[in-house]
Amino acid sequence: MFDLKQLAENFEVYEAGWKKRNSTSLSSQIDSLRSDLQKRKKLIQAHEELLAARNKATQEIAQKKKSGQDVTSDVQQQRQIGDKIKSAQEELEVFQTQFEANLSSLPNIPHSSVPVGTSAEGNVEVARKGKTPTFDFEPISHEILGEKRGWFDFNQAAKITGARFSVSKGFAAKLERVLIQFMLDIHTTEHGYTEVIPPFIVNDRALYGTGNLPKFKEDLFKLENHPFFLIPTSEVPLTNLHAETEVKFEDLPKYYTAYSPCFRSEAGSYGKDLKGLIRQHQFNKVELVKVVHPETSYDEHEKMRTNAERILELLELPYRTMLLCTGDMGFASSKTYDLEVWLPSQKAYREISSISNCEAFQARRMSARFRDKDGKLKFVHTLNGSGLAVGRTLIAILENYQNKDLKVTIPKVLRPYFSGQEAV
Repeated sequence: MFDLKQLAENFEVYEAGWKKRNSTSLSSQIDSLRSDLQKRKKLIQAHEELLAARNKATQEIAQKKKSGQDVTSDVQQQRQIGDKIKSAQEELEVFQTQFEANLSSLPNIPHSSVPVGTSAEGNVEVARKGKTPTFDFEPISHEILGEKRGWFDFNQAAKITGARFSVSKGFAAKLERVLIQFMLDIHTTEHGYTEVIPPFIVNDRALYGTGNLPKFKEDLFKLENHPFFLIPTSEVPLTNLHAETEVKFEDLPKYYTAYSPCFRSEAGSYGKDLKGLIRQHQFNKVELVKVVHPETSYDEHEKMRTNAERILELLELPYRTMLLCTGDMGFASSKTYDLEVWLPSQKAYREISSISNCEAFQARRMSARFRDKDGKLKFVHTLNGSGLAVGRTLIAILENYQNKDLKVTIPKVLRPYFSGQEAV
């Protein structure tokens, strides 16, 4: 989370950062934190004063015993101090638990380069690549195309599970598998990431470390009668590979990539993107995670952005890159880029990847550290990004490469995976 010493000494800096996020709920939390910091300081001082008083009493008793004086009353007073210490320690522990719970609900501080804004309207376009396709017919949406070709069955998925699930068949199923393979191939061979197969079920400690708990509990699927959750993204297990560990300085940076299914309840998104694959409870994603030295984390952030953009460029999909404003950033992020791919049926760009630098926010929560060249223990910086969201990449291919006869042209870079086939 935060360095408590810096927080206490530079509270106004943190306050300014939180206020830039423009969350109405933060004002009362900030005020509470300010008073809690003062109370915490007083409780610690009171506890330390009692400890000092007990030490002094112990020394005085020893001196009196040495000179043959009666110490009965002194010992009684020392016991009373001991009772006060126990009471003060219990009060401090109870307060500390509540203090940490309140502090854990406050988001990361935005980087100075992040534009200030209240919503997605304040995001800034920093790049746009690829020409949006033109059609001599009215392009249809991916869900209509997929249903006409027998590739998607949303009705059967609803019977099997419920709303916001899908069944993919034939070409769509193979295309999704191919995209996973293609993305992992590029990230491991061209970009230097180590491929990982992580657990798809994690405990609450891992989710706390990445900032998903306690704030976003409603977005998670918890296993009944078990202390485990389905992962919302493989960012959680990948970043936690270094939880409660000390990374060697010479081993930094660490690059990881993984395919995983992702599970999200999408709490608060009712009524949004009800049709098709845009917003599902279960979806596939190839994740990118970096664990790096603090001094290089923003250079690494830019590299990660280009790594994700590379996939879109190889697939020849038109996209734009947006720098998110303070009011649209994720909870754990200090700075985030969103990649948005063009969807002809919506005549709009839609998010396909978020690339975030969390600085030391997650590392503090999970105690992921390293020793610098001087041997001083410090927290690493963690970064994460989609490289890419597989289902949304499939959507973009179906819509941008569709033909009038309902066939879909296969992107050139993927044709080797389809034995050279050009269209299906």
